[in-house]
Amino acid sequence: MDTKELLKKVRKIEIKTRRLSDHIFGGEYHSTFKGRGMTFSEVRQYQYGDDVRNIDWNVTARYNEPFIKVFEEERELTMMLLADVSGSKFFGTKEQFKDEIVTEIAATLAFSAMQNNDKIGLILFSDDIELFIPPKKGKSHVLRIIRELIEFKPKSKKTDVSQALRFLSSVMKKKAIVFVLSDFIADDYEHTLRIVGKKHDVTGIRVYDKAEEEIPNIGMVHMQDEETGELQLVNTASKSVRNAYGKFYRDKVAYFENAFTKNGAGVLSSRVDESYVKKLLGYFKRRG
Repeated sequence: MDTKELLKKVRKIEIKTRRLSDHIFGGEYHSTFKGRGMTFSEVRQYQYGDDVRNIDWNVTARYNEPFIKVFEEERELTMMLLADVSGSKFFGTKEQFKDEIVTEIAATLAFSAMQNNDKIGLILFSDDIELFIPPKKGKSHVLRIIRELIEFKPKSKKTDVSQALRFLSSVMKKKAIVFVLSDFIADDYEHTLRIVGKKHDVTGIRVYDKAEEEIPNIGMVHMQDEETGELQLVNTASKSVRNAYGKFYRDKVAYFENAFTKNGAGVLSSRVDESYVKKLLGYFKRRG
């Protein structure tokens, strides 16, 4: 992709997702992800209805009347986007590939965070960390993130969600809002997710294509595994082959949903031919 074409693509995504974040998600994002930290601001006299847990006993004892501590919300947050760039992201049978939807969702989230003056960082992962962009503020930074999401060429086609979460833990010492964008055709990441979920506010966004859910009956076909590159002759006319694949796929989806839900993380699934706008908005409203 030449520079002119890339800039055109970035601009197109910016216009579409900026409009969404300006008109729809800005306020929703703010109310959903309020500053989690509270900083001490001042003390004032106790008023009827105040939370007794905030009484400052030292000041109260000194003045012989109740005073309470007043806290202010720490508004500035950091958003980390973890995007899966493994082989399976290029799958797509409808209007768009999975990676295009991932890019649009990530851009919408990034612009929503930018509106709230939050920092945004990016981790692109396969079974390794392919790229890390430390969190920063500003439009030019968000545009760089979009650019990388569009044109980055991963070294590996495999997936390791656990590796991405471990890396996040090592680079993010303070609490962050974390969105993991993947098809989650992976396993063995629940333990790491449990550790990360205790510190960070994590949401898994599963982007998938309807055609992945089952293999159609089209006889003997050569199928290539996008992640391993292995070519196999598969008899799709065999009911047991189709059933085995269906079970494999459903197991991966169930693992994703259970692992995230059980560990207090958010779960969102969006099919490439569905409106991710409705899905995101519904998710924000449920959480807000």
